[in-house]
Amino acid sequence: MRRLRRIKILATLGPASSDSTMIRKLFEAGADVFRINMSHTPHDKMRELVKTIRNVESSYGRPIGILVDLQGPKLRVGSFANGPVQLNNGASFVLDSNKEPGDADRVCLPHPEILSALKVGDALLLDDGKVRLICEETSPDRAVTRVVIGGKMSDRKGVSLPDTDLPMSAMTNKDRADLEAACETGIDWVALSFVQRAEDVAEAKRMIRGRAAVMAKIEKPQAIERLQDILDVSDALMVARGDLGVEMPLERVPSLQKQMTRMARRAGKPVVVATQMLESMITSPVPTRAEVSDVATAVYEGADAIMLSAESAAGKYPVEAVSTMNRIGEEVERDTLYRGVLTAQRPEPEATAGDAIAGAARQIAETLDLSAIICWTSSGSTALRVARERPKVPVVAITPNLNTGRKLSAVWGVHCVVAEDARDQDDMVDRAGRIAFRDGFAKSGQRVIIVAGVPLGTPGATNMVRIAYVGPTDADV
Repeated sequence: MRRLRRIKILATLGPASSDSTMIRKLFEAGADVFRINMSHTPHDKMRELVKTIRNVESSYGRPIGILVDLQGPKLRVGSFANGPVQLNNGASFVLDSNKEPGDADRVCLPHPEILSALKVGDALLLDDGKVRLICEETSPDRAVTRVVIGGKMSDRKGVSLPDTDLPMSAMTNKDRADLEAACETGIDWVALSFVQRAEDVAEAKRMIRGRAAVMAKIEKPQAIERLQDILDVSDALMVARGDLGVEMPLERVPSLQKQMTRMARRAGKPVVVATQMLESMITSPVPTRAEVSDVATAVYEGADAIMLSAESAAGKYPVEAVSTMNRIGEEVERDTLYRGVLTAQRPEPEATAGDAIAGAARQIAETLDLSAIICWTSSGSTALRVARERPKVPVVAITPNLNTGRKLSAVWGVHCVVAEDARDQDDMVDRAGRIAFRDGFAKSGQRVIIVAGVPLGTPGATNMVRIAYVGPTDADV
């Protein structure tokens, strides 16, 4: 199951893709990580999906990552007494703590923390930004607003607050219960929704206690303002363009996507570009040309992964969506311009032995036209450092830790193999050559470069580079 592309694909599971047969088809079509959206998945169903994915993983002998996406706080207005109302431009509209059904003049906002945090001049976006209000008066139990962009409003529509720093956690009680259940089930990544500050990520990490890695979803203006702090404490970023495009001007989203992709690459942490990538394939067997260009842009930028949401979860053509994304990735990476774009964006190595060695390994491999970079890694840090370089040659990560292999399934260009740890340096070199030959990365007589930490099995101690031939003994495997 060697992929012919470096960028990874995340596929969301849902009503259209929950059984074993479909999950196998999605994996064969190119899915590297499966996403379970806890907004729509009860605990029993989540456990069933994890079990099914693990069975597929065992049958193919390749690590498969599982990402659980927490719902986060969903802010919504209350109900209306007589059905939908029309909010007209320039009209006054009150949001208050009164639980009585609303009308064209007011409605309940059952979130006292919002009413307390609102300031005069703050914007409120209702129903995914279709209706826009500006706050004119505030008090702890009501806010008087003016309708700037009117429209129809009905029960339980969502509320977004791009200008308001909410004094609330990114995790609700539901999220905490979902998180604990997911960690007990043995998933690999947790996506944290509506992150506003680094403390939100730190809170999740305290609950997780090392059982999974945390991916911060960047979808609020407050997160953009604190992006570096959030990145410092996160294990990965997701460019969640859907909600980000509601809370910020749409025209800013492409530049923010590039900014986040490059920041994450400099930090050596995975970055996933998500939302509406092949949206038309929910109902169509082929995407629009604009969608193809959108996916290609993320590939050219050097993102670690691209994600399908409703396309694979609820669409009519989930397998076709994954295979389309796979073909786009392969085609872009064959383009002669692709390598130039990646090279131009390559960050300088950090002032650490591990980063210096990863940079040197990439340069040696490309200068000597070696067949692959083989990383022996326990924690995954060696493979992350090498992937940060976006080398021209393939990257193979060998790890004794299955959990590490699963996490690395979201990392650019890393082909992960789970194998018993090397006994000594000779065994390390010998088995690196065998695996490179077996998986089609090198032929007999070709050379590979091996990167590892000595003593073997020491996490984070990348300190050794060795060039080795794939000899007749290796080729006989």
